[in-house]
Amino acid sequence: MTRLLLCTALLAMPLAACDRSGEGTSVSINADGGNVLGAVDAKSGQVKIAVPGFSGQIKLPRIQLDADNFDLNGVHLYPGSTIDKLDVAGKDEAGSLRVRFTSPAPADQVRGWFQDRLGKAGFTLKQNGAGLTGTTDDHQPFRLDLADDAGKAKGTITVGS
Repeated sequence: MTRLLLCTALLAMPLAACDRSGEGTSVSINADGGNVLGAVDAKSGQVKIAVPGFSGQIKLPRIQLDADNFDLNGVHLYPGSTIDKLDVAGKDEAGSLRVRFTSPAPADQVRGWFQDRLGKAGFTLKQNGAGLTGTTDDHQPFRLDLADDAGKAKGTITVGS
């Protein structure tokens, strides 16, 4: 789990230099009892960092993370999806990851797509309404919440505590 959180956080930071038009992706990295260590604001491009011995902020062009920028045991988001918000929280050896995204297909199609691929990646899953619940291959809690929004799916993936 820690490796997943670290990889996700490190993936997001180099992309902060990318110039993309339209809405961006908000990223927040939390640890030490929920204190924000780093954050990127989707609308302004403002990057804030606060770690022991250093704090600061800079403004960079907005970023937009998409399906290819997210990897959960080899499974990307549904093709054509965009990431709206990415939250990484660390707590000792455990932590959590929350990803809010928009997919270009209806919720039931996105759920089936994830259920097939995550099942093959070792996840134990069951349908829960429009989404899925279960555990990852390393027995971390997993939840996928989905809702239809004008022919698209709005979703949230939560991994960990």
